[in-house]
Amino acid sequence: MTQSPVTALNDLARLRDAPELSQETCANLRAELSQAMANASWFTVGVMAPTAAKALAALRALETSQGWDTMDVVDSTNEIGPVFLKANQQGGSVRIRIEYGLGQGILITGHGEDENQPSTTWGPLPLNFF
Repeated sequence: MTQSPVTALNDLARLRDAPELSQETCANLRAELSQAMANASWFTVGVMAPTAAKALAALRALETSQGWDTMDVVDSTNEIGPVFLKANQQGGSVRIRIEYGLGQGILITGHGEDENQPSTTWGPLPLNFF
C-alpha cells in the first residue's frame, strides 16, 4: 500500500473520497477525533456510500464506537445506487437518499449548544473507520 499523505484530521478536509489508511494512521486519527469530538455537544453525520446498507452499517459502527443511542431511519430508498445518509443526533433521525457524483466516506460535524460554538466537520473518514 502506498503511504497516505494523511497524518492528521485536517489533512482529510481537502479530500473528496476517504483515503485508504494504515492501522497506525487510523489509531492516531481516532485519538485526535476523540479529543476533538469531546468539545461538541451533539453531532450530525453524513455518509457517502455505494449502497444504503453500507451507509447504514458505517453509521451503526460509529454509534456503537461512541456509545450513542441508535438513531431511527425515518426516510430511505429502495433504489439501487450510491447514497447520501444524513443522521442528526439531536433529533435522533436518519435519512437516506440516492445521490450520484459523490465520493465515499463518513463526515462528522460537531455542534455546540448555541451559535457561540462554531460547528466543525471532520472527514471524510473511511467507511470501515469505526
